[in-house]
Amino acid sequence: MSADHGEVLDFPFRQVYKVATTKDDKDTPMQTKASHRPPRQLALWHVGSVLAALMAFASISTDFYLPAMPEMAKDLAAAPGQIELTITGYLVGISLGQLVWGPLSDGIGRRLPIALGIVLFLIGSAGCGLSADVTSIILWRVVQAVGAAASIVLSRAMVRDLYEGNRAAQVMSLLMAVMTIAPLVAPSVGAQIVSLWGWRMIFAMLVLIGLVTLAALFTLPETLPRALPRARSVRQQSGAPDALVPSGPASGVIAAFAGYGRLLRNRPVMAHALVCGFYYVGMFAYVAGSPFVFIDYHHLSPSLYGLIFSACVVSITLGNIVNARLVVRIGRLKSLQIGGAGACLFGAILALTTFSDLGGAWGVFLPLLGFVSCTGLILPNALSGALESSTNDAGAISALCGAIQYGGGIFGSGLVGLCADGTAWPLGLVLAGAGAGALIFSQLLARRG
Repeated sequence: MSADHGEVLDFPFRQVYKVATTKDDKDTPMQTKASHRPPRQLALWHVGSVLAALMAFASISTDFYLPAMPEMAKDLAAAPGQIELTITGYLVGISLGQLVWGPLSDGIGRRLPIALGIVLFLIGSAGCGLSADVTSIILWRVVQAVGAAASIVLSRAMVRDLYEGNRAAQVMSLLMAVMTIAPLVAPSVGAQIVSLWGWRMIFAMLVLIGLVTLAALFTLPETLPRALPRARSVRQQSGAPDALVPSGPASGVIAAFAGYGRLLRNRPVMAHALVCGFYYVGMFAYVAGSPFVFIDYHHLSPSLYGLIFSACVVSITLGNIVNARLVVRIGRLKSLQIGGAGACLFGAILALTTFSDLGGAWGVFLPLLGFVSCTGLILPNALSGALESSTNDAGAISALCGAIQYGGGIFGSGLVGLCADGTAWPLGLVLAGAGAGALIFSQLLARRG
């Protein structure tokens, strides 16, 4: 479909709210018309800081209280392994929550759902801090996660509202590079808070962070163009008669949720999402399995493992910075291909070294470092590619990708535990399979491209 696009709003990163018309000037699913007053211009650092903070909710919600888990288990008299279910509950909540917030935002805009999500996050965080038993914390963590999911999924959709093409992948990389500061410093800050004031103060700090982020959110304008009614767009794409689509304020939201079936049949969207999903199988296997491999199997000290974890976080940041430059030169798809090939290569090397115990702890650390550094080449390009694969569905696509992504994480962390045999081999095996899956689906996209 050919369209003559004109840019009408100079937002901090690029011009947004495209005006698109065909020769007969009729609205199509690929078009929007700018009929509302453009928001004011804002500085790059301002918008970037707020979006990075929203993206970082997943990290700060968990990484802050990781050092507190042993004290929480003792204080609440938790059974062995019970406190770990607070992480599982969070992953489940964040996966399901994204599926709700994404299409809801496509129907009513981005800012209001994010604000509602932050309010839920505040309630969940306060509930965790006031809980008297582990079961209550698990339930409040689900509430906290459902709220945090809005910030995570819709911040990515806002990037899609503001950018497209290689520029979207570049901006996504830069924001992810900034947000990796959170997992780098959060455990250390959390440990200091626990030592000074106890574990409950961790959740008080999360409430404070949520309040500050909520205030910052309202300094940004709404990024979703509202000119093209959501229900009408879906009618045109599906061919459904008007009588079958509800009218009124709720029609856009209902139509947005109904779009999931169409997205599941969209091959480019699903291929990009499955690249993320397979890669996150490996990433969460690394998070769940690496402490055992380095501390118990290779007998490294916890402080040394902390340095290994920090080195991996730095490699993720560097990968995002490299991708921000690389994607401009060779394009998003080729960058994604390189990331998938790298994940497969380093995963295979790790499987070999863990099976043969070649190189000891170094034989695990070096290929693991290479595997996690591929994050910067895979996630920004796969997410922005999925968001570009269908119009008027940015929230739903971001939600679907996030659910598959964190679903892969749940599967990966469970699989590495299920396959545990007292050696490092299960970690290498799971990462090798995850890398192979990411490579296969990135190659399928390359053939289509």
